[in-house]
Amino acid sequence: MKQEKLRLLIVDDEEASRYGIRRGLTTFGYNMSEAESAEAARALLRQAPADLLLLDVNLPGMSGLEFLRELQSPAVANGNPPLVIIITAHGSERMAVEAVKAGAYDYLSKPFELDDLRLVVKNAAETIQLRRENVSLRRRIEVERSQRGALIGNSEGMQRVRSMIEKVAETDATVLVRGESGTGKELVARELHEKNSVRSAGAFVAVNCAALPSELIESELFGHEKGAFTGAAARRQGKFEQANGGTLFLDEIGDMSSNVQAKLLRALEERRIERLGGNDSIPVDVRIVSATHRPLEQEIENGNFRADLFYRLRVVTIDIPPLRERREDIPLLAEQFTRSAAERYSLPLRQIAQSALRRLVDYDWPGNVRELKNTIDRAAIMAEGEELRAEDLPEEIIPGVQRAIGAEQPATGNGLSVPFTADFREDRREFERRYISRCLEHTQGNVTRAAEILGMHRQSLQHKLRQLGLGRRYVSVGSEAQENADE
Repeated sequence: MKQEKLRLLIVDDEEASRYGIRRGLTTFGYNMSEAESAEAARALLRQAPADLLLLDVNLPGMSGLEFLRELQSPAVANGNPPLVIIITAHGSERMAVEAVKAGAYDYLSKPFELDDLRLVVKNAAETIQLRRENVSLRRRIEVERSQRGALIGNSEGMQRVRSMIEKVAETDATVLVRGESGTGKELVARELHEKNSVRSAGAFVAVNCAALPSELIESELFGHEKGAFTGAAARRQGKFEQANGGTLFLDEIGDMSSNVQAKLLRALEERRIERLGGNDSIPVDVRIVSATHRPLEQEIENGNFRADLFYRLRVVTIDIPPLRERREDIPLLAEQFTRSAAERYSLPLRQIAQSALRRLVDYDWPGNVRELKNTIDRAAIMAEGEELRAEDLPEEIIPGVQRAIGAEQPATGNGLSVPFTADFREDRREFERRYISRCLEHTQGNVTRAAEILGMHRQSLQHKLRQLGLGRRYVSVGSEAQENADE
């Protein structure tokens, strides 16, 4: 992101002081202006807002402290006050403390060294840049929210999901969101955070537990102190601290190791955490929304998931139906994704031909809404006529693909045959092996492209390959170089 120049206003009644500050900051390329009083500064701010004020306390007329309080008032600040660095006379530490309490970012005592001036302004500039990026990110999130479309639909299943969100959003209850990959679990979590929630002003922080190695997820969640482990060069806040006052979304919670499960349960019960390598107990105030595509009850029976953590996480459960169980929503979703693809890629807006719509509705969508969106994106890019036709859809979108396993019958219309056994888990594992292998053959071993087709994160697919005994073939041998080249 290209950084906008910092707009800095120097407010001091001494011309020599203003000149010295300006000279000291010239090499940084800031957009600087000057004022000799609060009244003159107010007039300049009406003409052009400033990001940062260097404000002397001793001014003719209105004092710097009074002007600071005016700048912080809602009527003047309009929710976006400039940062203020107060300049005080030597020995006026009490005045400086009062200024910081009134909202000043920092202070300098005259006479100050140029290095001190440059450092405090540099720190303020970084804070302002973070503010700008946060505003930009929030705008992007709003645009992306309108384009994801996971909660679009009038089917009974989606009406039930929206009703649950309405009931739960205003509470602080922990929520477990269940559904297949690509159904929109994170979007449901965001709706819970943003819709009539007292936490909507706080941060929404998402962690994909399946995408992180077990040795890193503890540091990711709870943070670490400098020197806690090899490579820990500085203290780092974890996701719990980052989400303080807001919502922490733990995606694919079923992939979390037993050790981290125990620490997560303790954090939920005590509402306190400890950074790795630290001794301080840090209070945290977060709402936990977790998600999984795994049957956690079965994972508990298998000894892979703690029952006490499960019951702590699922005070409320929201089940998202797969796309094949709400086919009536596919036309609405396809229309929304067609519009968003046209806007995003600067393409002509095409209508979806009936032949294409029939194929979309008949397909079983193992990757659910995410796969549908990616399919529409690719088709919109490849289409050449006035309509998005069936011929523009990827060849894997085969109508009537069956996902159920038939006894000694082909499981799908694409040549995947799975023998029937008495062990359901083994049948499912064999089906996944063959289906994913076929998909990787189609992409010539490219894991990234296969993950897009399957509607999975690349790290999740790599994890699945290892589980199925395919990791050596597709993860270790050659595919990484190919993926890096594609990216």
